[in-house]
Amino acid sequence: MSSGSEPRKILPGAVRLPLERLDAVLFDLDVVLRDVAPDVTAFPDTVELVERLRDLGLSTAVVVAHRRCREALRAGGLAELFTAVVGADDKEQPERAGSEPATLLLAAGTLGVHPARAGVVDATKAGVLAARSAGFGLVIGLDRDGGATAELSRHGADLVFTSLGAVGIDEDAARRRWWQTSRTIEASVGHAGWLLDYAGVDPDGEGIREVLCTVGNGYLAARGAAPEVDAGPVHYPGTYAAGVFNRLRTRVHGHVHEDESLVNLPNWLVLRWGVDQDRWVSTDGPGVSEYRQTLDLRAGVLHRHYRYVDGDGRATTVVSATLVSMAAPHLAAMHATFVPENWSGTLHVCSAIDGQVTNRQVAEYAPLAGRHLQPAGQGPDDPVGLWLRVRTSQSGIDVALAARTRVLVPDAQADVQRQVEMTTGRPAETFTIPVCEGRPVRVEKTVAIYTSRDRAVTEPATAARQAVARAGSFDDLLTAHVHAWRRLWERSHVELRTDTGMPALALNLHTYHLLTATSTNLVDLDVGVGARGLHGEGYRGHIFWDEVFVHRVLVLHLPEVSRALLLYRWRRLDAARTAAAAVGRTGAMFPWQSGSDGRDETPTELFNTRSNQWMPDHSALQRHVGLAIAYSVWQYYQATGDLDFLRTYGAELMVEIARFFADLAEEDPATGRYGITGVMGPDEFHDGYPDADTPGLTNNAYTNVMTVWLLHRVREVIDLLGCHDGGNPADALGVGTEELARWRDITSRMYVPFHGRQIISQFDGYADLAEFDLPSYTARYGNIGRLDLILAAEGDSPNRYQIGKQADVLMLLYLLSAEELRDLLAGLGYRWPRPALRRTVEYYVERISHGSTLCRVVYAWVQARTDRAASWRFFTEALSADISDTQDGTTREGIHLGAMAGTLDLAERGYLGLETRHDALWLNPRLPQEMVSLHTLLTYRGHQLHLTVTRHDLTLAVSPCNAGPVTVRVAGHPPTTISSGQTITVPVKPAPPGRDPQS
Repeated sequence: MSSGSEPRKILPGAVRLPLERLDAVLFDLDVVLRDVAPDVTAFPDTVELVERLRDLGLSTAVVVAHRRCREALRAGGLAELFTAVVGADDKEQPERAGSEPATLLLAAGTLGVHPARAGVVDATKAGVLAARSAGFGLVIGLDRDGGATAELSRHGADLVFTSLGAVGIDEDAARRRWWQTSRTIEASVGHAGWLLDYAGVDPDGEGIREVLCTVGNGYLAARGAAPEVDAGPVHYPGTYAAGVFNRLRTRVHGHVHEDESLVNLPNWLVLRWGVDQDRWVSTDGPGVSEYRQTLDLRAGVLHRHYRYVDGDGRATTVVSATLVSMAAPHLAAMHATFVPENWSGTLHVCSAIDGQVTNRQVAEYAPLAGRHLQPAGQGPDDPVGLWLRVRTSQSGIDVALAARTRVLVPDAQADVQRQVEMTTGRPAETFTIPVCEGRPVRVEKTVAIYTSRDRAVTEPATAARQAVARAGSFDDLLTAHVHAWRRLWERSHVELRTDTGMPALALNLHTYHLLTATSTNLVDLDVGVGARGLHGEGYRGHIFWDEVFVHRVLVLHLPEVSRALLLYRWRRLDAARTAAAAVGRTGAMFPWQSGSDGRDETPTELFNTRSNQWMPDHSALQRHVGLAIAYSVWQYYQATGDLDFLRTYGAELMVEIARFFADLAEEDPATGRYGITGVMGPDEFHDGYPDADTPGLTNNAYTNVMTVWLLHRVREVIDLLGCHDGGNPADALGVGTEELARWRDITSRMYVPFHGRQIISQFDGYADLAEFDLPSYTARYGNIGRLDLILAAEGDSPNRYQIGKQADVLMLLYLLSAEELRDLLAGLGYRWPRPALRRTVEYYVERISHGSTLCRVVYAWVQARTDRAASWRFFTEALSADISDTQDGTTREGIHLGAMAGTLDLAERGYLGLETRHDALWLNPRLPQEMVSLHTLLTYRGHQLHLTVTRHDLTLAVSPCNAGPVTVRVAGHPPTTISSGQTITVPVKPAPPGRDPQS
């Protein structure tokens, strides 16, 4: 049976090069030189193309066979035309060096580019085959005589020309090469800063590689697992869609657990292959060599390349690429090119959709139920294709996937056979493909995924099948996908230049993963942002207070996404009101962990793997999550001026949260001040007092101060709406005169604990706790991030010690400027001079286990105000948290999205002294000594602001637009109003020695 096979198309005529996907182009010598003797002459069309590429910022190289060719280039004055000349004198190669994949890879390495982001131009079959085998992103065959076009195409050429004069250059695409250092002020990021590259197979590290190589688009994400592998101890090919949760109950160890989880969706990645149908190749198995896996951060594409030799000596090169479309959020695609190096025969390829998957990634959850999906229909589509529909067992969400797999063979007459197998929950199709030695075969798999939560669909399976039928080729999807990523990067990229080789890759990687989890594709969705993104099953995909770190970045780059995520909270306001009423309070009490409907998903106990016992979990007492939500609402308004959002949604959120915390505040007649009891702070280790019968702390400083901050802001909101709308907004929001008066009273009489020399105490009695021997426990256990579990296994508790998991008091200095915090304390009657800030920071820096990835972000932030060298050290440690898996194996369960966003926030707000308050953009830059410059593009109140800061100057350039003027306040300079199209440059105010730079 013939099955979807078609010849590789030969594309004649003027074709534009995809410059947004290329960093370099390599030329074989034979397409450059016409003659060597008696005089060296070059082909004019080649010279013209190389010059145009060079002028547009692309690197070029010529690949030569031996030293004499290099000398000929020099004699003809052509060597300087190219960025590099690479050949046999660089690496020992046979005479036809240009046809060897190793030489082409050497040339790409010399230019510092990845093969997938480079093109090759060659006039020989061997040359195009070598380029295809090496995984180059574009292979151009040159057939000047017109007689080898078909053969060049059969051996792997994407395009074949009779003259390079027919190659078009898209000038618009060239202008969109935003990452080029020549086009960005003070940029220093090379190509290596955009490629997460792994060589070889590492069973112990595959889980980390897979999470860091996740491809996604905000709606959907797939971990970077190889299509040849199954889920198990080494690999976990998870796929997740935003908002798809399901609840399961399990009886284990005498306890009944009910848990809601982000559901692992059917595995669409399955694409197996083999020479013998019953012996599928695994990348973990014997015979695999030269394995390389690279995530292209700019394009959002995961590339793989490896070589496999079977027991009979048959060698096959495999080159593949995978994407989840940023342009079409319901589509994902992959391609795999198989090059039989030394054999002809039959290739077997199996494409499947595996709906038999479970949630089994997190070892801690192993005893609990994990099967969320039930089969609800499947079938084949003719002439190619499969579809599968499943339904979540409790939430009843229908999820449908449709796959189209096409075999593109060099010989149009090849008889490709297709066999369909309909195992329940796992439809599959196997292709039997005749192959010839040296002729690549390409397999493309395109998948559409829809759920019953999606808008404008009659039924998910129908929508998926129609979408995949309409989808273009992999290259079509790739082009649109790269354009969409380019638009996101233009709005989100933060560029640093340092003297110390600061890891640009880590900062770009953090931005990439923030965008895969919170792109503009979720603007119309009812979803929150999970603490682990869409990258794994850690924390069951729940939404925590970590979102406050995410919002601080989004409001200045993708404010529409921030708005959508805040609406997730607003839609669950009734659930928060119900929760508050259940504990006898008014207002809205948002849960510590949230999932589908806003109920509290926080477990009441956890299993201590060190002691093999269950222990109580009082994390639900972290009421401060509501304060983070209200803070994010205000940050969104200050950055956007979106009065409509504030009027319709934001004010109600802030008022209801303020009402709850004001109700928690009770007056103590003995002190004449208000206090809050029975809560936990951000620290998480301390959930009560030593030997107390009931959990909860009294007067957590963070909670008390942020409550005062919120009550001030709510009164400001009411006044603001009154000025703009007239009438009585307090009445519309249900806020009475007596309630307002009480709120005003709390903002002047809230209690804040202090000890020692005006050090803010984490809570009442903190200074009375015992000191903790950090060096001793670090020496005994190494990683003491989960000190709570260690101590519990010893029969002890962190409640007895002055030790924290993460920042608590110091979070105040992260969310508020030192000036704001001092003003709040002054309003409460507390004098807190500048030296007290330093003492407070130093006190808590010495009493932390860094059990959270968020901690180093906050510590880097507060040290920026007191010790810039220490700040830089914490910053670089925060950048390495996931890429180096410093949390002792937790990265494989999902990225730490809050910490990733926090590093970006630190670079911008922290080191630029950037604030949005009082309807103005405040800037007080203090770059660390290691940093030469920082450049970013901010979205502020309808304007696109290009901000560049060096050690000496600050430049702010406003893109042309119709938005009104905005006020900018740069430290050391009078306030200024800046409008569309304007640019200002001012000197940076030097930091006074020993002074708080944010004061």
